[in-house]
Amino acid sequence: MIRVLLVDDQLVVREGLRAMLAPEPDIVVVGEASDGEEAITAAHDTQPDVILLDVRMPRMDGLEALKQIKAVAPRSAVVMVTLYDNTDYLLRAVAQGAAGYVLKDSSRADLVEAVRLVADGGGLISPSLMPRLLREVSKLLAHEQVASLPLLSAREVEVLTLVAEGLSNQEIGDRLYVGAATVKTHLQNIMLKLGVSDRTQAAVRGMRLGLIH
Repeated sequence: MIRVLLVDDQLVVREGLRAMLAPEPDIVVVGEASDGEEAITAAHDTQPDVILLDVRMPRMDGLEALKQIKAVAPRSAVVMVTLYDNTDYLLRAVAQGAAGYVLKDSSRADLVEAVRLVADGGGLISPSLMPRLLREVSKLLAHEQVASLPLLSAREVEVLTLVAEGLSNQEIGDRLYVGAATVKTHLQNIMLKLGVSDRTQAAVRGMRLGLIH
């Protein structure tokens, strides 16, 4: 069961999102919040699989809340919900921990697909956009100083590097002569070791740690 937290300052939007997700037998809404401060508390208390997080809210907006949400619920995949398709905003959101974003006028099918995708460790970034995105993100982030780097195997580093190049699981499998299911297993292990919730954040954290370039 995919557990979802809804965060939006407008009740009608939260009700709309809940209604769009309600027919799905594998998705359940476990909580709601109306601003960033409430979202941090709710994320800590419910530890959802997916958080649908509005951008503009009173007291604390989505971008301000995002970093703190990821600190208290690192395994929750955060999807920003916005009215605008803004690349600059996307860069900032991904740099702070988002898996991607969906537009508020998305269809029910697109919303459900997005929730299932990030819950399964996928990212909402177009593969063709990934290399440019990571180049831009690298300008925004300094390398993290950690006591000891996560121990990735040589094959896991290969997989993570290809993720950063924007390749799909199938394309990575073709490159490495393994099946897509094997690639998915490698990615799950990588995400566990790096303490992230999705492939986009795995690539971002790998770059921040200097594991990939």
